[in-house]
Formats: sequence, structure tokens, C-alpha cells
Amino acid sequence: MRYIWALSLLLLPLTGLRADGPADNKVDSVRSVPPPGVNLSEQERAELTEDLKNMQFAITVLQEKLEPKLKEYLPDVEIYEWAVRSALTYNEFFNVKEVAIAKKHLKTGRERAEQLLGGKHPWTTQTGQVVRGYRSKIDKSVQPYGMVIPKGYDFKTPIRLDFWCHGRGETLSEVNFIQTCASPGQFASDKAIVLNLYGRYCCANKLAGEVDCFEALDHARKNYAIDENRLVMRGFSMGGAAAWQFAVHYPSMWCAAAPGAGFSETPDFLKVFQKETVAPTWYEKKLWHMYDCTDYALNIFNLPTVAYSGEIDSQKQAADMMAKAMKGEGLELRHIIGPKTGHSYEKGAKAELIKEIDAIADKGRNPVPPKVKFVTYTLRYNKCFWITLTGLEQHWERAQIEGELDGKDTIKIITKNVSNFSVMLPIKGNPFDSKASIEVIVDGQKVEGGLGMRNDSIAFSKRFEKKDGKWENATGRRPDGSLHKEPGLQGPIDDAFLNSFVMVKPTGTPLNEQTGKWHAAEMKHAATHWRQQFRGEAPMKDDKDITADDIKNNNLILWGDPSSNAILKKIADKLPITWNDGKIVVGGETYDAGTHVPLLIYPNPLNPRRYVVLNSGFTFREYDYLNNARQVPKLPDFAIVDSTTPANSRYPGKVVTAGFFDEAWKLPAKK
Repeated sequence: MRYIWALSLLLLPLTGLRADGPADNKVDSVRSVPPPGVNLSEQERAELTEDLKNMQFAITVLQEKLEPKLKEYLPDVEIYEWAVRSALTYNEFFNVKEVAIAKKHLKTGRERAEQLLGGKHPWTTQTGQVVRGYRSKIDKSVQPYGMVIPKGYDFKTPIRLDFWCHGRGETLSEVNFIQTCASPGQFASDKAIVLNLYGRYCCANKLAGEVDCFEALDHARKNYAIDENRLVMRGFSMGGAAAWQFAVHYPSMWCAAAPGAGFSETPDFLKVFQKETVAPTWYEKKLWHMYDCTDYALNIFNLPTVAYSGEIDSQKQAADMMAKAMKGEGLELRHIIGPKTGHSYEKGAKAELIKEIDAIADKGRNPVPPKVKFVTYTLRYNKCFWITLTGLEQHWERAQIEGELDGKDTIKIITKNVSNFSVMLPIKGNPFDSKASIEVIVDGQKVEGGLGMRNDSIAFSKRFEKKDGKWENATGRRPDGSLHKEPGLQGPIDDAFLNSFVMVKPTGTPLNEQTGKWHAAEMKHAATHWRQQFRGEAPMKDDKDITADDIKNNNLILWGDPSSNAILKKIADKLPITWNDGKIVVGGETYDAGTHVPLLIYPNPLNPRRYVVLNSGFTFREYDYLNNARQVPKLPDFAIVDSTTPANSRYPGKVVTAGFFDEAWKLPAKK
């Protein structure tokens, strides 16, 4: 066993994926992540509580008196209050030294509050190490990130930006993370800003941790001139896994990727590193496609990637698996290996890595490469440079698209398992003659009709769809309003927690007492574990208090049944299941409603641009927290749970059936 002081996450990004081998493979004896904190003395708690009250009063004053144009800087103040309040409320001081750190954070927060009240925000033009904060669209929480600003940066000239994804740290609270931001880290440079991601704690930047990257970037763009063609993705250990994921999911965003150690897929890593006997259900295996980077190896085609591993590090397995997968796609991975080195950067290899990434970044990203190749299994990941996938023939099977700008007036596209896509070529960097008529050939078929959209910034933009085996120009959204899986509305259940959501608490009487108790217990579990694992307080409202704006702007997580939950009652007859006090019918199969509960994700009948979810939070549980490779969705689009079987560290009860809706959001045909 080992716990590593959080400061090492940036000073020495060597934090291995903590694992106790077989001890962490026992479903019935799972240790707590995060672990319990230390006991504070009455005096320490009283002093922190008093300081926290003063901080909260300062924030209240700001909220009431601050000029509207300055309110965007409130999260830069609020992160300090949230960090200490969270640690106090949830017993997350993991070392007695953190009490002094927390007091320092509150002092900094009060100083910023005073400066902001005076109309100033000097930290936004500070060089060196600076802590920033933003308000997340997902749960309205304030989330911290760290910036390392080169000395002499003028805040006007676009500059390269390097993301840093930290290693595993089960005690990496907000208090600790903010403290780590006092370090410049290993890759500070006078050529680049470094953005240190919190990544929603210890989830390997998956799910909400993935969204954290883009929310932090959007916030940083407001104060820093960033060169969009010089974004670099870096990370080590758990952060190396995150860097692999960002590289293959969003290959056209970065000019370079530099993953170090970590893991790149699920099954082999768990067998090798965790010594786990892996036995997934058929749908769990399909869901591995969401984060198994080896499945997306082709996406490195246009992304210069330099991997690093220590020669004797067991996590060298990650780059070895990616190299093998890339070789299968006709690609070769550049892999720097630190000789005789374990889980750390070897000095000479590190210098070589820096030199190579600097050279790639100096060249920058080509935003309009003449040839693109892209693979996906879900429309959650659907864009590669000038091609965007908007429909698949079948989710969770390999979908592939290749595009080539052929000459001055022809675009050639080859597809597999794709039903809908668009092409958009910007004026800047476009190799075509802007006056020419563009010919588009898809799978050998010339698609006739329409010149495509053009304006001052777009040279060519057009969408294509397949009908009866032939490609034609798409006309936009379906005029009949029929449902179809599309980007951001494709499932699985966990996808609802990548955008703004509200948990809707039932206030009525449940259909059945036993299932009503299950609803209450699982709702509490979902809210508690959202806070623990994704570091925000889950938005919660009573069903009777849900407004039209809530429905318009949020995914609704509905707890209860059509009797207990008023919102669920409104839409029950518009869902693809039948549910009353006696039975639940799903695809012709009937289940006893007194002992079973349906879980599902579906476009909200009250607003089909948003989801409804029935009776589920994110779907991985306590067992999966012990190793980041396990932290992937565990349930598909729908499931029926036998609530008489007690929930455990893996499942909310016995899953008696589960599956995916088809591309039209219909139940699959019965086999």
C-alpha cells in the first residue's frame, strides 16, 4: 500500500495507479475512495469554521454588490470557499498539515474578494503560478484549475498551451489540488502556458472529468490569448491514460500528444496490472469501446504523438498496446523509453521528449489536412478536422470514415457504418479554388445537387445522408420530428451526466413500498457518490418544483415511478416501456413491478433535445473506484433491476436484462 502526498502530483508526476492486487479485486470488501480524513481538534475545526464564515460573508457581499461585468471572476474567489467547506463537511482533511493550507486558501480567497469588490482582479494578469476557477455547466459547481504563465507573457500575443493531466491521488481534495498549483511542474516552459487540470478528482479525466478539460479551456480563453493550432496534451500515470483518451477522442484539437505510462485499454491492463479475472457482460464489453484507446488507434493518423515509458515500468504496457494497435492500422508510434527506469521520467529521455514536442509545437497543427482518417464507436466522439459524423448505422460497432481533398475541386469520402455526416472547409487553409464547383464522391458515388453553403469564413459546407443504400444531400433535421441517435443524444445512461442535469426527487406515494425504498436508497447513493467522485453537489429538486426552464436546459434524472414522481407520470405513456403497479413490460418481456425497477436513458418527451434518465446515477460503483481502468459505464441504454437483490459495490441490484436502443431510439427486435 502507498499514499502519496498530493504535492508530488505536479512536482513529481510519478503517482502510480494505486492497487493492492488481489485485495482490490474483492467485491465484498472494498476500501473507501476517497479514504476517511484525519480527526481535527475542536480548536482547529472552530478556527476553520470561523474563517469559512468570514469567507462566505465576503462572497455574499460580492454577489449583492458586484458590477455585472465583474461577476465572471466570482468562481476565482469561490473555489477557495468550496475547497475548505467541502473538506470540513465531508471529513476530507487527510493530513493535519492541510489545516494550515486551508487557512492560507481562505486568506487568499478573502484577498481576492476585496480586490474584486474594488473593481480589480490582478490575478488574471499574474505570471508564474496562478489558480483559476470556473462554474461548470454540468452541476453548477465551481471547479479549480492551475495555470503556469511564462514570465514576460504580454497576454495579447497568441501562445501555445500545454494541458497537464495529473496522476492518481485518492487524497487529492480541492484543498490539496489548489496547493499543488503552487508548483510549476515538470514541463514549465517560456514557450507555453501550462494548464493543470483537476479533472474532477480521480477519474482519469473520464466522463465529467473529460468535460472539465474543455470547460477549463473555454474559461482560460477569456483571459489568455491562446494559439488554437498549438495545443499540446500531456500527462503521466493516470494522467498518461487521460492523455491517450484525449488524443484519440479529439485528434484534430491538438498539435501534439505526449502520454506517459498510464493505461490505454481495459481488459489487458486489468489482467496485467491488477491481476484481475475480467469477466464482463456482453454490454459491458461493448461499453469498453468508449474508453479503450486501442480501438481508436487510427485516429493518431494526423496527430503527432510521442509516448514515454520507463523501461522497467509495468505501465509501459499502455504504450506497447497502443503501438500494437497502431501497427495494425499501418501507423508507427514514436515511443521514448527511459533506460533502467521505473515509474518516472528519466532525465535524458525527458530532455529528448521536450525537444521533440517543442519541435512539433513550433510547426503547429494543420487545421485542414488534405487527408483524414477517423474511427469511432459512438457519436459522443464524432469529429476529425473537416469531417463530422452525425449518424451511425449501429452504435458500439466500429464506424470509420476517410476523406481526401483531391485536386482543386473534388472531395472523396469512404465510409463504413456511417449513415450521416457533414463536411466543412474553412476559407483559411482551404486548398480549393473558392470559385470552383465542388464535386463530392462518397463510397464511389457522385452526390449530385447543391453547391453547399459558403460565406466569408466557410469555403464549403454540406451534410450527407444515406437512404436505401445511396448517398444524397441531407436536408437537416427530420421534418416528421422522429427520434434518431445523434451527437449528444446517443446514450448510454452515463452520457446524461456530461451536460447540465437535475435530479428530480419524487414527492408522491410509490406504486410499491419495496421498490419505493430502493428508489430512495439509490437516489441517496447517486447524490453522495457524485459528490465524492465528481466533486460537485448533485442538483436536486422536488418533482412539483420543476419549471419549464429546468426542462429546457437540463437532463432530468427522474427517481421513483409514475405514481410517486409527477414528471415521470406526465411522460410515462411516451416512453418505450409500460409501467404500472402490477407489471413492467419491456420489448415483450414482463417483470413484476413490485420487485423490479427500470433504469433507462431516453430523449425527454417534453424536450427531445435533452435526456430523461430513470432511476440511475453514473453507473460504475465503489469497486470500480479502486482502479481507474474500471471507471467506465457499466450499464447501457436500459436495464431492469431486481430490487430484492441487495445493491453491492458493483451493481444496484441484480440486473436481469439490459441493452441498447437502436438508432431510432426503439427497443431492439426480440431475438
